[in-house]
Amino acid sequence: MIFSVTRVCARSLTVSVNVSNFKVGKAITFKNISLLQRSYSMSVPDPKFPTLLNSFNLQKKLNEEKNIRLLDCSWHLPTSGRNVQKEYEAAHIPGAILFNIDECADKNTSLPHMLPQPEKFESYVGKRGISNDTHVVVYDTSEIGMYSAQRAWWTFRVFGHEKVSILNGGFKKWEEDDYPVTSEVQKVIEEKFIAKFRAVLVQHYQDVENNLESNEYQVVDARSPGRFQGTEPEPRADIEPGRMPNAINMPFGQILDPETKAVKSQDELEKVETFSGQCFKYHRQV
Repeated sequence: MIFSVTRVCARSLTVSVNVSNFKVGKAITFKNISLLQRSYSMSVPDPKFPTLLNSFNLQKKLNEEKNIRLLDCSWHLPTSGRNVQKEYEAAHIPGAILFNIDECADKNTSLPHMLPQPEKFESYVGKRGISNDTHVVVYDTSEIGMYSAQRAWWTFRVFGHEKVSILNGGFKKWEEDDYPVTSEVQKVIEEKFIAKFRAVLVQHYQDVENNLESNEYQVVDARSPGRFQGTEPEPRADIEPGRMPNAINMPFGQILDPETKAVKSQDELEKVETFSGQCFKYHRQV
């Protein structure tokens, strides 16, 4: 899961905390003030396209707005035994189109889930009826509520699309709120999408390696405490236990309310022990 937090402290800015079981997130403290200001402006969502949408307001938008596209961005670990395609075909939110994170990725590397080339992203989302004017709303079918949709949310922002929101609580919360689901797969008309890559939202391997010496920014590990400490087994055989040197742990699971499946309120997040001392600004839900 990837969850974005805009964190503004006295002398630092965290552009985003990317929370994911398949992409360890990062928080970047910029020393260059012009870069800091530019990054901050890109991390604050337009009120018309909030980071989080609850079920009620999503249904309201679906009823009232024409240029909106729902994406089922489900992804599960290989060990889960779940099939994203079959689950989508069996049940999804009406009008939703499947967004396959494994397909919308760079295929010229052996590493999983690497960002696709801009032209590949343009083609992939264009075929799903998305233009630069489309309000995109992403969700997934994780049992915990939100797990992989946030990866798609971040990817859209990397490629310059700010009109993107996350269904708070995901498909599970949508069902619990008694909103409709369907097995009907909607046909869409292909649109033209032009990507504008935002390099400031991405750090490369060499950047992170150099940071071990420079300490220019803070690396945040969003996995569980056990995986962070190296005491819990990794879900993949080719991943060694442990963490990056100097990383801090902000477990993504502690961001969500286990009962509602939704993101906790700012007051609740500030009470989480592992987040104590981390000043952040909560992205308002509507």
